[in-house]
This record gives sequence, structure tokens and C-alpha cells, in this order.
Amino acid sequence: MTEQADLHADAEVGGSNHGFDPAARLAERRDRNLDRDLQPADRVAARTRMAPDPRGTRPDYGDERLVFAANNYLGLAQDDRVVRAAQQAARSVGTGAGASRLVTGDTGLHRALERDIAVAKGTERALLFSSGYAANVGTITALDPDVIFSDELNHASIIDGCRLSGAETVVYDHCDPNSLAEEMAARNISGEADEQCDANVQRDADESWLVVTDSVFSMDGDVAPLAEICDVAERFGAWVMVDEAHATGLYDGGGIVQRDGLADRIEVQMGTLSKALASQGGYIAGSEPLVEHVVNAARSFVFSTGLAPPAVGAAREALRIAREGDRREQLWDNVEYLRDGLTSLGYDVLGETQILPVLVGSRDDAVALADRIRDCGIVAPAIRPPTVPEGTSRIRVAPMATHTTAELDRCLDAFEIAGQERGLL
Repeated sequence: MTEQADLHADAEVGGSNHGFDPAARLAERRDRNLDRDLQPADRVAARTRMAPDPRGTRPDYGDERLVFAANNYLGLAQDDRVVRAAQQAARSVGTGAGASRLVTGDTGLHRALERDIAVAKGTERALLFSSGYAANVGTITALDPDVIFSDELNHASIIDGCRLSGAETVVYDHCDPNSLAEEMAARNISGEADEQCDANVQRDADESWLVVTDSVFSMDGDVAPLAEICDVAERFGAWVMVDEAHATGLYDGGGIVQRDGLADRIEVQMGTLSKALASQGGYIAGSEPLVEHVVNAARSFVFSTGLAPPAVGAAREALRIAREGDRREQLWDNVEYLRDGLTSLGYDVLGETQILPVLVGSRDDAVALADRIRDCGIVAPAIRPPTVPEGTSRIRVAPMATHTTAELDRCLDAFEIAGQERGLL
């Protein structure tokens, strides 16, 4: 028996986990009602069959359900045009990039999508990443700011980027430019902001400040006041980075930045290809020097294989459809119909976007409501602490452009039945 085998045998006999005990950690999660499982779907569409978590076995699909839980907002994941674009990319370029883009994984297809994104975002250049998570973590660490000012409800990828950057991170109140200004003023050398003075005179001229915020927040469905945030950032000489993951392709063909006409005031625009653009990957858009620096300094770009060509081809076609077709109008019609219907039933619906958080309150009520809605054939998840604050548990409802009026009515019927049974209406 080899020394390696001896070590394994000793571990099995002694039953030691050498400090690791996944089963105990999982049990602790279950005790706190924080465990989750995987529930495979047989397709990505407005209607699908789903299976209980099969662990390591084959999925056993049940009845078809209507999906109001996906970020496939424009319903393009099964669109024939998008599928054909992915197939064509695989045939002409290959199924995988094969290497980091700094080696041989950089193709003309990647560059074509980056040019299209730059046009949509009104910037000099764009850069693709393997995921939105990689885009945020890589870009924030590459910028290497001294101080980061981060909205308290920013996405986990932004939070992790802040941690990995090693910067001092200051969390300001959600969507509150006044809180941001107060935090910035507190860190000024002079101690108080002066709108008439150059911010660089008030603090170390070499110190870099970065403001990072989502544009559309995925759990509350609200929108950051980007113009006011830019006002504060400019007053203190800071850069602004905006995560448009849940906005890309839905507003004027770009995002909230484009809707509000702020492309020339925001240094870094980030987004994903995996939501409205029905593909995979992330991007940043900005100036030529910014992108060239990130190409060289973002470890999640440098040390990752280039985005798979079929994903690039699919995203490029989806972006074209989002900008030129009527899918956005169809989505907003469905959003308005569903919001009005839920409100008429007596539910408190938060936000102002395609994300409709139905506020429930208690964790138990939210979970029970989601389970009953599922029994009625509707998939819409319960969102509970720690993802949201205590007392604000909710059902997150996300319609697609491809849902029919009859399907929207089925969703409303399910909420009415479940709400009445739970005593919430």
C-alpha cells in the first residue's frame, strides 16, 4: 500500500474530518432555515417542467409550471434567432475559446460583440468577461481604489470585489445621495465638503475614491438615483461605477445610464449577458484607457478562458433584438398588467421596474405563500433573511415579455388563492 493510500485508510478508520465537517455545516444551515437545493428545469422558457433535487441521480420531472422566477426578462433564451446565432458561432468559430483571450482565445466574434456593447452604452470600448461576477470582482480590484463607497444593498459580486481590493469600504444608505455625501465629507481632510472648492484640494491628491452602485436592485426592484450620485461624486472628485446587470437591454437599448443620459458622467458601466440578453458572461464599458488597463490588470480576465463563442453569438443577436425589436414594449406591458393586478388584490408591490417584489413580512408566511403558489402551478421564489432584512420577506415575481395575458391571469389567480388561504388578503 502506498503512503497516500495509508493516509486515506487512516482517515477512514479514525473518522477524522481534519477540521472539515460539511455534514455538520449543512445541518447548521438547516437549523437556521437557510439551506437551499437545486431543482432542475427541462428548459429555459416561460413554461417548464421542474424536478425535485435529484442529488446525484437523474431528474424526475413533474407537471409543467409557469416560471415567474427567471431573469430571462425578454424571453429570448429559446428564441429561434438567438439559437441560430449560437449555432452559427459554434460552427464558424468553435464551441469554446480554448484559452485566455491574452493567449489565443480572442476572436473576431468577441470583438464584434464588444463593439456593439460600446455603441449601446455610448462608450469608446467594452470588454467581455466569463461572468458578471468576474467582471465586478476583476474590475474593482484592477482599479485598486483607496476608498470605495458602496450602496448597502449592492450585489454580492460588488461586495466581494470591495473585499478583494483591500480598499477601505464605506457603506452608504440605500439609494441615498445625502448619505453618500455625508460619508464623503467625513473622510475629507478638511472635515467638511465645500461645493465651491476643488475636492482634490480637500484631500490627498493621490487618493482615489470609487462609488459603486447597482442601477436596478434585484431584490427591491428599485432604481438608484444615478444623476444625484454623479453630482456627489463629481463634487468630491470620485469615479462612479454602475452595475447594470438587471437593466442591460431593457432601457433605450442600453440601461438606466442610457435612459437617464448619463454615459458621459459615469466612468465604468458594467453589465451581464445572462439576463435580458439570454446568454452567459459579463462586460464592462468605458474609455479606451480604462478597458486597456483592465485587460492587463483584472485577474478574473487574465486568468480565465475567453467566453465561449456560442454564448457570444447568442448575446450579440439578443442585443440586436433588444435594441431594434418590440420585446421591451411587450415586457413593460406585462409588468404593468401584473403590478396592477397584484395591487388590486391587496398586495404591497415594491419597486418600479420589471422586478415585482410582493412584500409579505414574516419568513414563514413568505415560504408558505411561495409553496402554495407553486401548488397552483406558478414558480415564484420566497426571498427571506439574510438576503433581505427581518420583517421584509417577500415573493419575487419576474414576468417575461413572452408571457401571455392568460398566463399572467393564472399567476394572479394563484396569488389570490394562496393569499386568501394564508389570511394575507
